Amino acid sequence: MWIEIKKAPNLMLAEMWKELFEGEGVPTRLLIDPESNKEGESAAYRVLIPRDRDHVVAEILRKI
Repeated sequence: MWIEIKKAPNLMLAEMWKELFEGEGVPTRLLIDPESNKEGESAAYRVLIPRDRDHVVAEILRKI
């Protein structure tokens, strides 16, 4: 099961979060936020991680 850990206002920031989490060994998915009224790179994105890795991401976020 995947859970949302962050929302990003655009694709560039979503990819930055993805790189950070995957660099620490956490699989990450990006989905366009269905509530976003924009499309493509300027759309808002949801950053998703596996539910069983939320404690790892919480620790990563504490460090930054």
